Amino acid sequence: MRIVVDLTRCQSYGQCVFAAPSVFRFHGEEALEYDYTPDDQLREQVRWAAAACPVHAITLDYLDEQAEAVSPSENVRGKA
Repeated sequence: MRIVVDLTRCQSYGQCVFAAPSVFRFHGEEALEYDYTPDDQLREQVRWAAAACPVHAITLDYLDEQAEAVSPSENVRGKA
């Protein structure tokens, strides 16, 4: 899982910090810092944090899960 936060949209409400404090934190009073690729053990907390954002500034990227869903035969067809 990879986290992307649109910092221009973020209004520093801090709901993500409350939901997943080991992933999201404030630096100073309003600058949000976060772990771009948190451990898999934190997936549920990160999902709650993204859902709790009132301005929907947090996007979760599940590239690893999409890669597993593609069968090997589909990968072969795509190569020339």
